[in-house]
Amino acid sequence: MSTEDPRIEALRERREAAEMGGGAAAIQRQHDRGKLTARERIDLFVDPGTFEELDPFKIHRCREFGMDKKVFPGDGVVTGFGRVDGRVTAVFAQDFTVFGGSLSGANAEKVVKLMDMSMKIGCPIVGLNDSGGARIQEGVVSLGGYADIFLRNTLASGVVPQLSAVLGPCAGGAVYSPAITDFVIMVDGSSYMYVTGPNVVKTVTHEEVTHDELGGAGAHSEKSGVAHFRVDDDASAIATLKRLLAYLPQNNTENPPAGPGTDDPNRMDERLNAIVPEDPNKPYDIREVIQMVVDDGEFMEVHEHFAGNIVVGFAHLGGRTVGIIGNQPQVLAGCLDVDASVKGARFVRFCDCFNIPLVTFEDVPGFLPGTDQEWNGIIRNGAKLLYAYCEATVPKLTVITRKAYGGAYDVMSSKHIRGDWNVAWPSAEVAVMGHKGAVEIIFRKEIAASDDPAALQAKLEQEYREQFANPYVAAERGYLDDVIEPKTTRPRLISALALLETKRDRNPPKKHGNIPL
Repeated sequence: MSTEDPRIEALRERREAAEMGGGAAAIQRQHDRGKLTARERIDLFVDPGTFEELDPFKIHRCREFGMDKKVFPGDGVVTGFGRVDGRVTAVFAQDFTVFGGSLSGANAEKVVKLMDMSMKIGCPIVGLNDSGGARIQEGVVSLGGYADIFLRNTLASGVVPQLSAVLGPCAGGAVYSPAITDFVIMVDGSSYMYVTGPNVVKTVTHEEVTHDELGGAGAHSEKSGVAHFRVDDDASAIATLKRLLAYLPQNNTENPPAGPGTDDPNRMDERLNAIVPEDPNKPYDIREVIQMVVDDGEFMEVHEHFAGNIVVGFAHLGGRTVGIIGNQPQVLAGCLDVDASVKGARFVRFCDCFNIPLVTFEDVPGFLPGTDQEWNGIIRNGAKLLYAYCEATVPKLTVITRKAYGGAYDVMSSKHIRGDWNVAWPSAEVAVMGHKGAVEIIFRKEIAASDDPAALQAKLEQEYREQFANPYVAAERGYLDDVIEPKTTRPRLISALALLETKRDRNPPKKHGNIPL
């Protein structure tokens, strides 16, 4: 009768210890907070049976402050590769049950190894963040570990997609790794991010603020724009990660994956012909336009709660992944302001990094006026969106649904900044400014000298609208490729995308441009 090799038994014991993280009691505390453990999160994220773990036995090397007696295999982070919907993905999950998920030198080495391998393989990197920050007992070694990760985040930027789910605390220097990544997901009630916590804020500024008010999911999804997605729990965060990955390529050398392609590419929606109100000051929802046009009405909005005057997100058109940007007439009349410009620029640049064509639905009366906007840098921030569109070499398709006024017309992927396919609906108004403002400037003296200024102004405004507030002047000059019936938007976009599939364009050779940050 054979006996079990004691070395095999020892291996199993070590692996079981690693899988227990900080132990049963710590796991229970994690569950009591309504949170999953690091391993449970990974199991939910990757396809069953596909996770290949790296460094499960790695331990810290700190001997000060009694740390030599506190050793856990894996040292507070689980790293490895799995498949998500069949596609290889690198994932690390910070383990809050081990020293609060704090980062040590050994812990950082695991993450760095994973990131270096993912760059060689060419696959996305997903971080499941849940950490109390730097491991204070290790001092500068922990800080060095953060910097090592930040460097990899930066080098990987634009090479492989990087996604971060903040599923617990993320404070101090730790926030900069998710901030460099492409998308950040936060959970209501259990996750928060800030550089300095409530106690420091109170000491320095005398403000009384809670963790959630200062850096919770609400604050960062609505006010700062740090969080791109806000969800209810860990499971929703992981479902969002998986849905997002389904639109993204593995790396910058590949095209994004195809969608189901089951929606009829020639489908037309009659409602589009009537969606733009005759009154140019009356709003409508650009999301409805997007949903009527894209495959199966499926639109994954990004930054839904931030800068609502512009809408961005992913969809499929004829089975092709596209990035969509649309001015939202329901919020600030669709004007571009500081936050909307930054939101749009960031999204445009991401899509350009990863070969995702851009589809722009334009209804913009201009940049938002006011001292607040000027003093907060609308010139510099508006230039970011302009720069991003100018720089992008992916196929760029633009549909002007209504207003396209002034410099904002130029910025929103116009023909002049290398737009590939630019069309308008008959309701489009392409002009330097609205008819009222134009008439008040051009005919100021005539109106002032008139016996009936109001009547003359109304007459002149009507004449100006008829002459200039339409798409045909731009079309006559070739600034628009066509004026189309709104209901044909979907098949026309799909046809243009097919035509542009082999597009090749490049920017002048340089180290990199100097975007007006």
